[in-house]
Amino acid sequence: MGGLVWIQCRQRSGREFAATSAFVNTHFAAAAAAIGWTVAEWIHNGKPTALGAISGAVAGLVAITPASGFVQPMSALAIGLIAGVFCSFMVFAVKSRLGYDDSLDAFGVHGQVGPLGRC
Repeated sequence: MGGLVWIQCRQRSGREFAATSAFVNTHFAAAAAAIGWTVAEWIHNGKPTALGAISGAVAGLVAITPASGFVQPMSALAIGLIAGVFCSFMVFAVKSRLGYDDSLDAFGVHGQVGPLGRC
């Protein structure tokens, strides 16, 4: 599922902005967010998971979408890394603290990093 979302975001970003930077930034942010979530999960749980990496990639795609055609690739890496770490914190700490039921982590990934990407 995460791979399909990645491909769809790549196609949409490439067509809307007709710029190579949007294409590159989308991939960089997703990859950096996957790494950020994986490292945070490794620290928190003692081992990384494929589901965590996919959730991180989706978080990076959500975060970079508003800015993909307007930032430099290094900024896209930073946005993705911050999004991955921030979303993992939202899913690991805040979800358990508030006790809400969200099996797909849609609130922690989309609901929290969407506004973060617009900043």
